[in-house]
Amino acid sequence: MKPESIETAAALFVEARAGDKHMQGLPMECVPETTGEGYLIQAAVAEQLSLKQVGWKLAATNVSGQRHIAVNAPIIGRLYADVVYDTPATILVRNNKMRVAEAEFTFKVGRDVPPVVNRTREQVMDFIDALFPAIELPDSRFVDFIAAGGASLAADNACAREFVLGEQVMGRWREIALDKYAVSVKVNGKPICSGTGADVLGDPREALTWMFNECGRLGITLERDHIITTGVIGVPVPIVPGDHIHADFGILGSVDVNLADLIEKVDGNE
Repeated sequence: MKPESIETAAALFVEARAGDKHMQGLPMECVPETTGEGYLIQAAVAEQLSLKQVGWKLAATNVSGQRHIAVNAPIIGRLYADVVYDTPATILVRNNKMRVAEAEFTFKVGRDVPPVVNRTREQVMDFIDALFPAIELPDSRFVDFIAAGGASLAADNACAREFVLGEQVMGRWREIALDKYAVSVKVNGKPICSGTGADVLGDPREALTWMFNECGRLGITLERDHIITTGVIGVPVPIVPGDHIHADFGILGSVDVNLADLIEKVDGNE
């Protein structure tokens, strides 16, 4: 892509984010043809926003999610401080078009990670110093995100929107088989879905390893204290304003989100 096309596409995403709006699509000359071009636009958006980045997210880390948006691999996005909340959170969802909540395992990076490919899971976990339960409320800047394609969704920051972080897991969590670990979600007290860590590329630590190696391939240094959320456990849960979402991670904690319509987004915002 031409540099001016990348900057134009980035400006459109910045405008959509600022106005909490959705667009039909990018101009033809600004549509990325590859995921790599999409990441160039995503990086340009980050430069234009000049917001504090606090971490990363993974989208499409299970087969059903990949089929839903017609991709064959996960997609990486950035998490910014203005949309990361602590549990319990109250969040405005009026203009969120996806209207789903996703329970996720989230890790914190303990030290800077130089961009290297072919790291093993053991090597990756050596960089991790904490685990958290979390809920993501994703959304796309495209009206029809399903038809957008993987490259454009990479440009669209992997559909990152609000993110709610639970309390840090204490104790010997490294000894837990996260692939077999069960997580459930209730909406307004009613059980809606459950799943295990196996939904996330077979194990959330495998998703994390994929992320580290993909960032290595892209030349991205992962920073100390950044969080990385690894994708939905179970399935995305439909939500509407007024709902209360409770994600139960058992002995690893829980996360609560109240969904509002016409209030200020202040509770728990970092």
